[in-house]
Amino acid sequence: MSAERAGDPSAWPEGVARHVLAEVDSTNSEAQRLAPGLTQPTWILARRQTAARGRRGREWISPEGNFAATLVMRPAGDPARAALRSFVAALALADALETVCGPGATLSLKWPNDVLLNGGKVAGILLESAGRGADVSHLAVGIGVNLVAAPPKEAVEPEATLPVSVLGETGVRIAPEEFLTYLANAFARWEAQLATYGFGPIRTAWLARAAKLGQRITARTASETIEGTFETIAEDGALVIATSQGRRNIPAAEVFF
Repeated sequence: MSAERAGDPSAWPEGVARHVLAEVDSTNSEAQRLAPGLTQPTWILARRQTAARGRRGREWISPEGNFAATLVMRPAGDPARAALRSFVAALALADALETVCGPGATLSLKWPNDVLLNGGKVAGILLESAGRGADVSHLAVGIGVNLVAAPPKEAVEPEATLPVSVLGETGVRIAPEEFLTYLANAFARWEAQLATYGFGPIRTAWLARAAKLGQRITARTASETIEGTFETIAEDGALVIATSQGRRNIPAAEVFF
């Protein structure tokens, strides 16, 4: 077993707090409210969200039984380094889902912040930070996982990866509280890797699980659509695509394939 996956996956990490709520508007919103008074990394899990949101303010459909949680932390470094936690979270999700789903499930990571199970979107990550200038006062790492149900196809934007659920793909049913323990433990291990060795090992591990690496993809930014071959991710986490006009580094986009 590699160092990254060493340890008991069911053990709660030391020095990390957790709050389990019956209902909240959004775990990311709750994280923002609690952040000023927190003294350690804290997971906030809600059994039900009334105003869940995804990237770019989209509604996140999350029926009861699915996983909705946010880790709020005070990361060292500037906003660019804080943003690397999306890759830490993706790897932690992959490890937790592998533990739950077993070896028969195919897991891959879709840039910038989705996890795929058997080719369908099973989890998403939303990072929100607060601070001034180069200082990040706190970071909220929001995570949603379709444990028991996936949104209907009509709720998905055209050309987007269709959603799936853990239960639907594998027949495995797991409570959100139990999944949180696997995820928190995995996140703590990968966060320790980042703190000790920098982004290099995280980048290598993420690329080993990357969806469509070496294949044609489409990246859409706010101003253009870029088509080409997914070559790698850069040292800052940007998507690197080889296009007919040359290599492009893309810091933010929606990816379609």
